[in-house]
Amino acid sequence: MIVAGDFRKGITIEWDGGVWTIVDFQHVKPGKGAAFVRTKIKNVMTGAVIERSFNPSDKMPRAHIENKEMEYLYNDGTLYYFMDPETYEQMPLNHDKVEEAIQFVKENTKVNIRYFNGEPFSVEAPNFVELEITETEPGFKGDTASNTYKPATTETGFEIMVPLFINIGDVIKIDTRTGEYLSRA
Repeated sequence: MIVAGDFRKGITIEWDGGVWTIVDFQHVKPGKGAAFVRTKIKNVMTGAVIERSFNPSDKMPRAHIENKEMEYLYNDGTLYYFMDPETYEQMPLNHDKVEEAIQFVKENTKVNIRYFNGEPFSVEAPNFVELEITETEPGFKGDTASNTYKPATTETGFEIMVPLFINIGDVIKIDTRTGEYLSRA
């Protein structure tokens, strides 16, 4: 059990029939009335973010989220298949569980799959990935202006803004947390 007065960012709790992670919190002591904890919490299953105030003495069970590293194998059109590198067991997942990460993940990439009570609920891509550009407008000789970007498509179908000097066939490094171009690989 965890007391609301001990909330910190990243703590996962079971509340109101769901599993929530603390995104932000603030201890508030108004001049009049009792103190309270103002929080912004995110439902880990649905992704919904809400703001809620708790009494500092409210108790709730702490949710234990398991992370397991697995390898993305392939997509058969409806399901995405992942393999446990220790047991070689394959696990299919629906698009709704992989939609955030799959745009950055190509075959044979290691990903983190998050579980609650033995049930997978989301896939996390590595923080940085290297993907090849498959479609973009050609760069022009002499285009050296900084902070000028053009749209491009990667081998996984992800659309990203890249500098003008990037061409088809170039491999770029992408930050998957923000979806932004970092550098040439």
